[in-house]
Amino acid sequence: MSARVTVSSKNRITLPATVSRQLGINSGDTLLILVRDGYAVLMPEPGDYSDRLRGLHREIWQDVEPQAYVRQEREVWGEPTGNPRSS
Repeated sequence: MSARVTVSSKNRITLPATVSRQLGINSGDTLLILVRDGYAVLMPEPGDYSDRLRGLHREIWQDVEPQAYVRQEREVWGEPTGNPRSS
């Protein structure tokens, strides 16, 4: 979908109702504007970034066992790989 808007003398734009409905944007919502390669991308700001990012790139971690991964990284960093000391 594409829409045409005009920038006002105060550098404001009005989102067409069809765009607002499709994106679930309501009056008072905050939008993020990303500038990429000469384009502006508008998107609703997530209420909870953790929820928004949950599962991102899950295919990369599909066959990775978390404890083994951390142990391997610690070895590369030269850190001890044993169990943490209890106080």
